[in-house]
Amino acid sequence: MTASLLVKPDLSPAAAQVHRITPESAGWRYVGFEVFDLHPRQRLEREISEREQCLVLLSGRASVSVDGQAFGAIGTRSSPFDGKPFAVYAPARSQLILEAQTRCELAVCSAPAEGRFPPRLIRPDDVGEEVRGAGTNTRYVRNVLPASAAAEGLLVVEVLTPGGHWSSYPPHKHDSDQGGETQLEEIYYHRLARPGGFAFQRVYTDDRTLDETMTVEDRDVVLVPRGYHPVSAAHGFDLYYLNVMAGPVRRWQFTTAPGYEFLTRRS
Repeated sequence: MTASLLVKPDLSPAAAQVHRITPESAGWRYVGFEVFDLHPRQRLEREISEREQCLVLLSGRASVSVDGQAFGAIGTRSSPFDGKPFAVYAPARSQLILEAQTRCELAVCSAPAEGRFPPRLIRPDDVGEEVRGAGTNTRYVRNVLPASAAAEGLLVVEVLTPGGHWSSYPPHKHDSDQGGETQLEEIYYHRLARPGGFAFQRVYTDDRTLDETMTVEDRDVVLVPRGYHPVSAAHGFDLYYLNVMAGPVRRWQFTTAPGYEFLTRRS
């Protein structure tokens, strides 16, 4: 793995594309990720090849069609912290057209696929919610594209972590196909509810051949090619992150770090 695990956004005024992460740039095989800032009437048009895509409307409103199937104008959030999202699933070998109706922040998640499932709209009511953890390990999860939903490789989830809390904790990993674990690459796209805030994320392996602790600011991406990857949000600054995962098997099964199992039993 030669790519930096911390990827900064392109926030220059002329940039519509804030992030573009490909398997090649990340140094892995499966997950791709893009973020767009779109102004009203700006369009995103693309022919999708051998990858499925999940478009998550982080904020704003846009009209979307896939292969001529129009989903109308979707989106009700003013920020990622404002309720559950609208999303669109676009299969491999499809044509996508999106036009912003208002200022929009759009995430495009992708993974290799053959085009086995039709396009569909994912409404907020389709997004399951759950609370994980307890005490200062409590966080709130929105399952946008879980393993139970039709897709070939992608898993997509939103997580809200209150300021002062831990998340992706106890530390866990999913980088092996042994011991009931599944091998999944993962991306974190971080947003802070207030300007000037930060979070910490550590990515490390048992043998410490990978061990990086990063100060994460608003709109940063963290790549998790392997290892444990806990997150801590600074007090007073609620944290949102969008998780994108994919690998050889579309199942999320993980191993908790040695010495932390007691926290799993407690929560």
